[in-house]
This record gives sequence, C-alpha cells and structure tokens, in this order.
Amino acid sequence: MLEDSLDILNGCSKVRTGIQNEAALLALMEKTGYSMVQENGQRKFGGPPPDWEGPPPPRGCEVFVGKIPRDMYEDELVPVFERAGKIYEFRLMMEFSGENRGYAFVMYTTKEAAQLAIRILNNFEIRPGKFIGVCVSLDNCRLFIGAIPKEKKKEEILDEMKNVTEGVVDVIVYPSATDKSKNRGFAFVEYESHRAAAMARRKLIPGTFQLWGHTIQVDWADPEKEVDEETMQRVKVLYVRNLMISTTEETIKAEFNKFKPGAVERVKKLRDYAFVHFFNRDDAMTAMSVMNGKYIDGAGIEVTLAKPVNKENTWRQHLNGHISPNSENLLLFPNKEEGHLKILGKPTFLPPRLNGQQSPKQIPEIERYTYPYFPGTKLTPISMYSLKWNQFNSAVMHLDYYCNKNNWAPPEYYLYSTTSQDGKILLVYKVVIPALSNGAQSYFMPDKLCTTLEDAKEMAAQFTLLHLVSLANCSHVGQRPCVSNQASFFRRKCKNQYEN
Repeated sequence: MLEDSLDILNGCSKVRTGIQNEAALLALMEKTGYSMVQENGQRKFGGPPPDWEGPPPPRGCEVFVGKIPRDMYEDELVPVFERAGKIYEFRLMMEFSGENRGYAFVMYTTKEAAQLAIRILNNFEIRPGKFIGVCVSLDNCRLFIGAIPKEKKKEEILDEMKNVTEGVVDVIVYPSATDKSKNRGFAFVEYESHRAAAMARRKLIPGTFQLWGHTIQVDWADPEKEVDEETMQRVKVLYVRNLMISTTEETIKAEFNKFKPGAVERVKKLRDYAFVHFFNRDDAMTAMSVMNGKYIDGAGIEVTLAKPVNKENTWRQHLNGHISPNSENLLLFPNKEEGHLKILGKPTFLPPRLNGQQSPKQIPEIERYTYPYFPGTKLTPISMYSLKWNQFNSAVMHLDYYCNKNNWAPPEYYLYSTTSQDGKILLVYKVVIPALSNGAQSYFMPDKLCTTLEDAKEMAAQFTLLHLVSLANCSHVGQRPCVSNQASFFRRKCKNQYEN
C-alpha cells in the first residue's frame, strides 16, 4: 500500500518543508492503517477506515473545514480532527501544483463526533494566527422543479421524474393554497444520493428540457437544516401545513385544544400554514399524533414538529418557494400569483472592514421593535454610516454601508428586463462597483430573474456582497482592502446557497 501511495504524493514535496513532506504522510498511513487515494482534485484518507463493516455513516456525520493553510496536509490535520472522534474519511481538496485548495471535508463515524468537532474546532488556531472554520456539511439530494402544470398529481410527477432521471426516491408536492385539487406549480424531487441529484440537474438544467410540453425550471433546493436530536427533544411547537386560506387562528386553536382543553398556548398562522405552541411537550407530541391527517375546514392537514432556526441563519435566495417553511422564524411575502412566494429568514449580514477588526464569532440576532415617540423627545441628526452593521436588515443597505466603510464610491445599479414564456416581465440588476473599475471584475449580475423590483435589487446586492468578499479573500489587487476574516465567515455561511 505504501509503495502504491508514492505516486499520489508526487508534487507535495515541492511545496512542503521540514516534517511536512512525503515521508510524513507515509508515516501517517502506516501508523493508522488508513489508505490514501487521489482522484478528481481531491485526496481521500480512509473511507472506509481499517476493519470497517457495514454501510457508510448516515447524513449529519460530515463537517466542512475552511481557511486551511495551503501548505498544511493530512499529517497535521488528521490528528487535530481525531480529537473529536473516529474519522471515517478525510477529503482534502488539492491543486495541480500539490498545494491544498484551502478546504476539506471530514466524515466521522457518528453524528456526535461531527457535532463535537464543530463545537471545539470552529475558529481553532491551527497555526499561529491561522484560524480554521468548521461547520456542518450538507449533502444535498433534493432538486427544485418549477413551471410544472398545476393540474398534475404527485403520482404523475413522480412517474415522469423516474422516467427522465435516475435515482428518484420521492417527490414533495404542495397543494395550492386556494385550490387544494391543484399543485403550486413546483415540486421537490428527492434523489438517493447527491451524485444522482447532480446528474439529474445536469441533464435538466439547459432550459430546453420539457415535461408535459412545458419548459421546466431546475435548481438545487435549499437543503433542510439538520437539527440535533437533543434540541428536537425540547420542541413544543407543531408545524401545520395545507390549511385553507380562510381558516383562522381561533379555529386552529380550538381544533388542537379538543383532545385536551387549554393545552395550546398560542397559534401563529401565515397564509396556508401555521405554528401551534403548546405549554407542554407531551401535549404537543400527542396532538401531532392525533391531528396529523385530520381535516380542518375541509382541508387534510399535515402536522410535524417545527424545526428551530439557528440564530446564525445563512443568506438565502428564495424563489418560487425553494424552502419548505417549517420554521417559525420566517417572514412570508406572497405575490399576487399563486406559487410565487418569497420566504426570507432572519439574515446574518456581512460585517464590513472596520479599522481592521475581525468579525465577531457570534452574530447577534437583529432586534426589530418599535417604541413610542413622545412630544419633546430630543432627536439628534446622524449619518447611517455611524450605525453598526448589524442595525441593517437589507442587503442593499449593507452593500452601500460596506462600500462606504472601505472608502469606496457607492454601488451603481442598472436595471434590465426580459419577458418570460408566459408573458411575465422579469427583472435583474447589474451592480457596478466603481472602486473596482480597473480590476478583473467591476460589475456583478445574479443568474436569477425576479418579478418585482425590490426582490431584483435585493438579490443583486446579496450576489455582489458574496462575490466581493470572495475576491478580497483570493487576492489583493491594487489597493483593494483585505477582508479575509469577513470573507471566509460570509462565504462559509453562503456556501450551499451559491455552489453548483
């Protein structure tokens, strides 16, 4: 095995010094018994480990590692990550030159080990002044399919997707809020693996693929957040889906109180779904069992436990209901047309460069309250730029604030439009950053079109912020400021939204 690994390690000695050399990696393999294979721009250590029996670990056992020094390799990294538990597989992304690409994926044998790695190794000082980032790795197996005829049933959609793609496990179809006999014009298709989903997306993505005579829309569905079992054991809130628009909170509360009067604390309804809060978890679990599949105002409802939202929510683009709204910390903005819902989570925003300060490790949740204004209250004129970055709640304002704090001219927005196949006016903004006019990229334009002006501008600002910090982290061009700490933090948060 060691002889076969010599070819794998060729090139590493060109960029490694001291103990970071070919012999160190060979010694690591000899000590642990793990094999090492390099393929497709990545080097796999393990997968499976020696004497492993049975299938690979389940979802939730893998973490993503970012900000790895480019001249650091498995002989240094593996011992660090073994502190959290037994490693099933360590995948280090590699450059052709022999350097690593700055990130890796570590799969543990248990979910508990992966969660411990995030707790003890995120922001860990891997070398003096070098801090790595560790977060959960989401292996997305779900595609969003839009522009589906609304009269199609789940069984028809499932059969059709199985005919045109491989590895289909299930489809998730939401009934229309106003007509339960129809779907909302989109579906989520679940595949047996990320690879199967990626192959299906590659086949369907060109825009010329048609189902039932309609050109469909295809994109990655935002993966559902994994919530640890310990947290879910404390949940006392139920998520109720497929309600009638006309159903009131009072009706829902009365229905869920029937099995035990006074068990429900409060109800929060948004469009055709609601969150039912209970005083006691046991009552919530009983109500879920009793009420799931029951009818309220003629609509068959689905009842599950609501998933808590982490306060460090990621940036998201939500087009046509890409996210299943199973968390109460979501705001819903329905457009006039059925099936076009904009769901926005409480966003975590990018901190600008402020006198070289690093971004905080914990991002405070934005507080949004109103207070009475009393006559005679003294008001002081201030500039928006004197506020803190976490006092803004839109990407447009953050981009303006970001440019100002870096002594750049304000961003310039240029609006473009086109017409969809069904006659809708679709909008997109091009954002120009004058300070980068001499650089490799001076303007940014998202790859998605919106039906409203506000959404188009917000999406363009989000897209620009993400790419600005990526550029800043990759190189220092001219007098471009260094925001590598913020860039790494922001890119980690946005990784799953914009990848692929």
